[in-house]
Amino acid sequence: MTGIDFTVFKGSSDGKIVQSKTHKESIKPDEVLIKVTHAGLCGTDMHHRTSDIVLGHEGVGLVQQVGSHVTTFKVGDRAGWGYLHGSCGHCDECLNANEMFCPDRSIYAASNTDQGAFASHAVWKADFLYHIPDAISSSDAAPLMCAGATVFNAIYLYNIRPTDRVGVVGIGGLGHLAIQFAAKMGCEVVVFSGTESKREEAKSLGATEFYATKGVSKLEVGRPIKHLLVTSSQLPDWNLFFPIMAPNAIIYPMTVSGGNLSVPQRPLVSRGLGIQGSLCASRGVYVKMLRFAALHGTKPITQEFPLTVEGIEEAMTKLDKGEVRYRAVLVAEH
Repeated sequence: MTGIDFTVFKGSSDGKIVQSKTHKESIKPDEVLIKVTHAGLCGTDMHHRTSDIVLGHEGVGLVQQVGSHVTTFKVGDRAGWGYLHGSCGHCDECLNANEMFCPDRSIYAASNTDQGAFASHAVWKADFLYHIPDAISSSDAAPLMCAGATVFNAIYLYNIRPTDRVGVVGIGGLGHLAIQFAAKMGCEVVVFSGTESKREEAKSLGATEFYATKGVSKLEVGRPIKHLLVTSSQLPDWNLFFPIMAPNAIIYPMTVSGGNLSVPQRPLVSRGLGIQGSLCASRGVYVKMLRFAALHGTKPITQEFPLTVEGIEEAMTKLDKGEVRYRAVLVAEH
């Protein structure tokens, strides 16, 4: 098959969503053509709204054609993809299943910018696509392609154990999934949010304790926290959280924000605290995340919008105002 044309939705210098076309001469032997059915909206997409690239990296769809060398997918399969599109396959990071940190990685907004999840179709390497388990709907699967894989990666990769007391700061797109994953792994999950408004929801998601932080000068949480997943839209007051951390505890600042990360140095050193950077998952952890979510019924809380210029702009406006609960999913019109 040659001459593949499909619709895409791009950012622009003034932030308006632009409908455009992408052309592919053909599908390479190791590639798959996917008809996009669902696309999650992520905060990273907001960052690139003013860039001349095709937006979206939480894609789910149906396989329409496979390359001649592809054996892992067949026509009609559901497939998803996320932040990572490719890697060299032979460096130390790739050989250690850390493709996300490959020096020659292909990632959203830095490569393959002529296509993305906000589109009618996409062409990706089969090795960087994931089968969607039958137990997970395509709408639920879309946010798992980035938000789910990001929080699960921190929990899985850095050996958070069922016996650990895990704190989650913020109940939003990342936080509400972090609570579920940690709780279903058997952890004590201690949730921190600005106000009391989300207490019952946090408990229903699996939180064992809940604390409101707005206007509080000191937190009293009983036993200290071993791991702290920071998923809030703004970084917290570290002077509030450092005193409740256990010796040798780890903090995971998962919020994407500009500027430097500034933390109190003395308690960091005197109590052996660690700060661990964490990005979206590499391939092996993606597969484990999807299996875990399917087995335990881990699902994002979503709001659906049409996968059109108007739908994307409405979803982005609501996300910018903090009105999305908790992940926006764009659904292709049939």
